[in-house]
Amino acid sequence: MELLRRRAYARAGLMGNPSDGYHGKTLSVIVRNFRAEVVLYEWEDVEIVLTQEDRVRFPSVRELVRDVDLHGYYGGIRLVKATIKKFVEYCRGRHALHDRNFSIRYATNIPRQVGLAGSSAIIVATTRALMEFYQVAIPLDVQPSFVLSVERDELGIAAGLQDRVVQVYGGLVYMDFSRTAMVEKHGLWCGRYEPLDPTLLPPLYLAYSEEAGEPTEVFHNNLRARYDAGEPAVVEAMREFAGLAQQAREALVQRQTDRLAALIDRNFDLRCSICRLPRAHLEMIEVARRVGASAKFAGSGGAIIGVYRDDAMFHDLTQALGDIGCRVIRPDIA
Repeated sequence: MELLRRRAYARAGLMGNPSDGYHGKTLSVIVRNFRAEVVLYEWEDVEIVLTQEDRVRFPSVRELVRDVDLHGYYGGIRLVKATIKKFVEYCRGRHALHDRNFSIRYATNIPRQVGLAGSSAIIVATTRALMEFYQVAIPLDVQPSFVLSVERDELGIAAGLQDRVVQVYGGLVYMDFSRTAMVEKHGLWCGRYEPLDPTLLPPLYLAYSEEAGEPTEVFHNNLRARYDAGEPAVVEAMREFAGLAQQAREALVQRQTDRLAALIDRNFDLRCSICRLPRAHLEMIEVARRVGASAKFAGSGGAIIGVYRDDAMFHDLTQALGDIGCRVIRPDIA
């Protein structure tokens, strides 16, 4: 019996986010410390197996509330189901699919609702398993746009391309989503993506809250409405975010660590100028900066990333952020 295991990893936005959904530019890194895994094998029917995150039985009402806070009302089943549907639609008229059925299940240890792209990781892993099972090759630069179409078009989740690009490509990726860079392929809009050598990176830390964070769509929906309405501060901020990403790429190539750290701080300060952010998330930034590290959100909130100087500073970060309920790690990017 054919059994396929495919993975996708968490990611952290290093620079430029959240401009990826607004014709901007970004730099992102993969975080191999956390992953989503999909197992697919031939079966008599098409079956999506419930996992722990899709449970409907709880020891108490308080545990039910905690589960909803962490996983939402639908877990990851809707992500897998929507991916299968969009995959079949994508293949229609392009690829003939065989008639064998399959059973599929997912598992993930990516911290939820802290902006580490756990939902898109499940979709990327599912897409990889489906491509292998049906022997269909979606072009690499089209895959992120396909994954985004599952979330945005099928499920109504507000998001940009950044997470999906780095999860598909891996490592460290510079992305250009400007109007002049975007091209249409296979009915989907794709940007210009440049994988970079991860050894260019200085020492990075990643910290995330071990409490429930804020879902990505809560942040993005309000910002989208303001951008679409032409609010000058938001439109100008998106231009500056893109410029910061371009400068950060230059700083990496030239190994200018202090410049990169300053750009990271500016990215967050700019975000503060256009958004009202949760106090607990702001505290994470403040604590990291007091230790001497640079700091910005890794995504929509609940996780931060930055440059630290040495092991002594990493120890101080671990202790200081641990005191406010955060875990600190060195992201595995290679």
